[in-house]
Amino acid sequence: MNRPRIMVIEDEEDILELISYNLEQAGFDTTGVTSGEDGLAKVRKGNVDLLVLDLMLPGMSGLEVCRRLRSEEPTRAIPIVIVSAKGEEADIVAGLDAGADDYVSKPFSPKILLARVRAMLRRRESRPPDEDAVVRVHELMLDPSRFRAEIGRVPVQLTAGEFRLLHFLARHPGWVFTRYQIVNGVRGEDYVVTDRAVDVQITGLRKKLGVRADYIETVRGVGYRFKE
Repeated sequence: MNRPRIMVIEDEEDILELISYNLEQAGFDTTGVTSGEDGLAKVRKGNVDLLVLDLMLPGMSGLEVCRRLRSEEPTRAIPIVIVSAKGEEADIVAGLDAGADDYVSKPFSPKILLARVRAMLRRRESRPPDEDAVVRVHELMLDPSRFRAEIGRVPVQLTAGEFRLLHFLARHPGWVFTRYQIVNGVRGEDYVVTDRAVDVQITGLRKKLGVRADYIETVRGVGYRFKE
C-alpha cells in the first residue's frame, strides 16, 4: 500500500524536523522545505496528498501559498493544515478564508497535529458525493469543483471559507444549524474554531450577496439557515 505523501513548509529547522519526524514515525512519506516558493513549486509537480503549512515564511507568505494553490485546478483539492504561531481569532479566520482546511496554533502537541492530519485524509477519502454537487436554489448557483458562485448568472467573488459555508447551508434549505453544527459540517468534527468566526463569515457573505443577503436567515438563540 502506498504511504500518504505529505509536504511540510516550515522555515524553522527544529520545528520542520519535529513535524517531519513525527509524520514519518506515523507512517507518512514526508518532504520538507523552508520557503513558500520552493514548497509551491514542489506541490505543483504533484505527488502531494496533504500540505502542512507555516504562515510566517521568508519571501512568499503561507497565506499567499494557500491562495495560489486554491486558485489552480490541479492543486485546488489538496488538504491544507496551517501550523502557525499566529493564533489570534483574526489570524485563524484569515487562514481559513485563504483556503486552509484546518488550523493548529503553536506551540502544538505532535499527537494533536497527527490526529488532525489523519482526520483530514479520512475526510478526503470518505467525502460524501453531495459535498461536490452543484447547488441551484432560488437564483443561486454554487459549483464546488471550481469554487464558482453566481446569483442570476452574475459571478459573486467569495473566499474559500465563505464558499464552503454557503455551500453547506444551501444544500439544506430550511434546516436550522447551530454554529457548532456549521463548524462540524464545513470543517469536520476535529476542527476547532470560535462561534465568533462563524458570525464573521456570515456577515461577509451577506455583504457579498447584496440584495440576496436575505437568503441567509438568523434564527435567534439557535443559529442560521438558508431560506427555504
